[in-house]
Amino acid sequence: MKEFTVLKNDAGQRADRFISKAVPNLPSGKMYKFLREKKIKLNGKRCEISTRISEGDVFQMYISDEFFENPAPKADFSDISSEISIVYEDENIILINKPSGLVVHEDSTAERDTLINRVTAYLISKGEYNPEKEQSFAPALCNRLDRNTEGLVICAKNAESLRILNEAIKNRDIKKTYLCVVVGVPREKEGTVKTFLEKVESENTVYVRQKKTPNSKTAITKYRVLKTAGELSLVEVELITGRTHQIRVHLAYIGCPILGDGKYGRNEINRKYRRKTQALCAYKLCFDSMKDGPLSYLRGRTFTVPEPEFVAEFFGSAID
Repeated sequence: MKEFTVLKNDAGQRADRFISKAVPNLPSGKMYKFLREKKIKLNGKRCEISTRISEGDVFQMYISDEFFENPAPKADFSDISSEISIVYEDENIILINKPSGLVVHEDSTAERDTLINRVTAYLISKGEYNPEKEQSFAPALCNRLDRNTEGLVICAKNAESLRILNEAIKNRDIKKTYLCVVVGVPREKEGTVKTFLEKVESENTVYVRQKKTPNSKTAITKYRVLKTAGELSLVEVELITGRTHQIRVHLAYIGCPILGDGKYGRNEINRKYRRKTQALCAYKLCFDSMKDGPLSYLRGRTFTVPEPEFVAEFFGSAID
């Protein structure tokens, strides 16, 4: 018999999710069987898979030792840079200014130098996170940016903050605003784009669909033209939904693709301005409607990054 005590960062999740992380060698089918047969108990009693666990709860597992043998080694971050540009940090969250070119998570290339790995290395160096002591939690990003998009990314330092922030983003309690340079001038200087977007995984490309399809999702983007200079416009964008490549696809859809966007943009214009990455920055986060609770102190606060270089590069002055 082996016991696992639920720690602070384990609390609040479903029992089956905790077990799958704490005992990764245990197949899910066997886990559900052992729960039904009471070979896995919670505080000495039968446990349902959907039970929400609390700090101090104890799992008793009357199962074969084979499931606890040769556990997967904890990830090693000793070779990862801890260099990150911090906009704001407290005991619960970090707001990071991600540079263009840095991927947020490991992808098919298995590149180790990612934003989340840098954040993890940073927290380890500060002594705020120890992967050897955690049973199911690791620092996590609450929003994502494309590799070549720069700007604000939210990271949760603990499980409770992660749950609260994910819920706030889902409920649109956190307002995300972007700046970008587009080719052309939108017909309407201010407007809302609403379409269905469908991602084709094999191509890593998103397509606009005029009608709802089984694999498409509603996407809503607000935009406002701030400045124009010749054939370029500086546009502020507010995400209402958060779909893959949403801003890039929607601006291309209205005939004004983002400068430097090699996938949805105009390559002849990108070459003209020698722009190899999209001029797109997540420059502002507003915690407008944070509910009462551990993160309510963020309510009403706004965080921004320094004005992106492409503003001065193409428009010669700061945002009015």
